[in-house]
Amino acid sequence: MKAQKYTRSVAINMVIANMIGTGIFTSLGFQVDPVYGIPDGFAILVIWILGGIIALCGATVYGEIATTINKSGGEYAFLTELYHPLLGFISGWVSILVGFSAAIAMLALAVGKYFLPLIGAESEAMYLGVEVSNLIAFAVICLVLLIQLQGVKVGGRVQNYMTAIKLGLILFFLLMPFIFGGNYEPSNNHFGPDGDSWNTILSLPFAGSLVFVLFAYSGWNASTYIVGSLENPRKNLPFSLIVGTLIVTVLYVLLNLVFLYVSNFEDLAGQLEIGNIVAYKVMGGKWGLVFTSILSLALISGVNAMFIAAPRVVQEIGKDYTLFERLGKESKNGAPKLALLVIFAIASIMVFTVPFNELLEFTGVTLGIFALLTVLGVFILRSRKKRSENTVKSFAYPLTPIIFAGFSLWMIYFFASMKPTVLLWLLILIAPAVLLYYSSGRKNSEPNEKLLDESAIENNDNDEVDA
Repeated sequence: MKAQKYTRSVAINMVIANMIGTGIFTSLGFQVDPVYGIPDGFAILVIWILGGIIALCGATVYGEIATTINKSGGEYAFLTELYHPLLGFISGWVSILVGFSAAIAMLALAVGKYFLPLIGAESEAMYLGVEVSNLIAFAVICLVLLIQLQGVKVGGRVQNYMTAIKLGLILFFLLMPFIFGGNYEPSNNHFGPDGDSWNTILSLPFAGSLVFVLFAYSGWNASTYIVGSLENPRKNLPFSLIVGTLIVTVLYVLLNLVFLYVSNFEDLAGQLEIGNIVAYKVMGGKWGLVFTSILSLALISGVNAMFIAAPRVVQEIGKDYTLFERLGKESKNGAPKLALLVIFAIASIMVFTVPFNELLEFTGVTLGIFALLTVLGVFILRSRKKRSENTVKSFAYPLTPIIFAGFSLWMIYFFASMKPTVLLWLLILIAPAVLLYYSSGRKNSEPNEKLLDESAIENNDNDEVDA
């Protein structure tokens, strides 16, 4: 029986849904913080545009790497092939615990916070000694797990519908200040540059705020996790990466314009539910309640998208390592059930144990480091002169990987200087992965046969395209 494959539309929607989630509706509150933030309208717009450029640079490089290696699993598969199986295993371990499980927990927690007004509960409301928002978050994770257990076809269809709803709501959000223009007094924020703006852009806090932006943009590589299960990956993978990232970049810049046009820095500083604050100010209590409740449901599409991508990493590790062999098995409907349950269990524990802001910083830095290693791997790939018949070359090489690496290193330098404990926790997380690697027994030690020597495909050069 022919294996079921994800379509191009699912791949694009995975990118959009993975990107549009917790970050855009929570990051601004941290960015306008008077101590560690950049409370300047022009600087904030610049950093969101810059985040889109960095994501696009990463996306085009990932397109080349993914179509050459042509394996599901994202950074796990790429770093294994590019560097060493140990680094790939560490990346997979970190992806499972942080890149996906923590991100799923954050998205679910954000949904819980946004959903509270619908049931008339306060932000700190408790039930049986547990915050109500945490219980809602756990219910969201359970719901998405049940959807994904139905298989590839059902999970992909639900993803398309939910992403369409989310995009519709965001478009309405962008028009909301003009539709309800008479109901509120706009903020006094200005968006033109001044002397302080340029100083802010060149400051370390700008680099620190970049972690929130890059976290919001994380997900631009989402479709690379399913490249092995994607129809015609040579065309559909780079298309989904570039188109999805471009759409989200435009939406992010416009959304931040709306947020800052409606609300002052003082209203937003340190706040998690940015969407609620803006919607309530513009629409008033009744309609603001309706809109933010619907928006909270739409954010579930991000959880669903991560539940599609995350098990593929677990599954690939299970194929390569004896200790995790059972995780690699799929059911007849294409759902890696045991892998789904592993992700569900880890995310559920995090929902009840780790504060949101700590998850956000740690996840942003961790994802940035492994994405940096992957992007730098394109230089290794080209030095080996290895490509596959499906390779799609990255656009504007070597400028795009250099831009991505430069800004990623700047962000990492901020945390090494200002918040070194974040990097320390990463080292602590890596330690058990090293022990597991040497005790798990790698089964697949052969290089990817799809990586062919240059001479073997030199007659196919005319078939290559740029991402």
